[in-house]
Amino acid sequence: MTRIDFHSNVGNALLYACRLARKAYLAGQPLVVLAEPPRLRAFDEQLWVFSPLDFIPHCMAGTPLASETPVVLTSNLDAAPHHQILLNLGATVPAQFARFERLLEVVGNDQDELVAGRERYRFYRDRGYALNNYKQGGEA
Repeated sequence: MTRIDFHSNVGNALLYACRLARKAYLAGQPLVVLAEPPRLRAFDEQLWVFSPLDFIPHCMAGTPLASETPVVLTSNLDAAPHHQILLNLGATVPAQFARFERLLEVVGNDQDELVAGRERYRFYRDRGYALNNYKQGGEA
């Protein structure tokens, strides 16, 4: 069964997600990041600038190097080249999340994000998934 970790009250969700991506990369764990296209573009840009001393190799799913790249960005899980960790930055429950060993849910402080995060939390809980909660201090 997929392990689900909720990171809530994170302040800037994209910046926090960059830190999670860096952690997975440094641990040698392939990561797929899922989001709607505009948010995915913003996350891609954030990965380039969030830390001047870190480089996190990443690319879009469907590109020739996706299967060899540790962090893959996509808005469609059909194109995911690996299924170890899924980082969901989308507003809805990923249809194919159960393919992954682990799912990371990031919930920022924006009201829309909080509402969507609560809905996803209920969805997983009501289906019997054990949920791990990591509530942050709310700082970016």
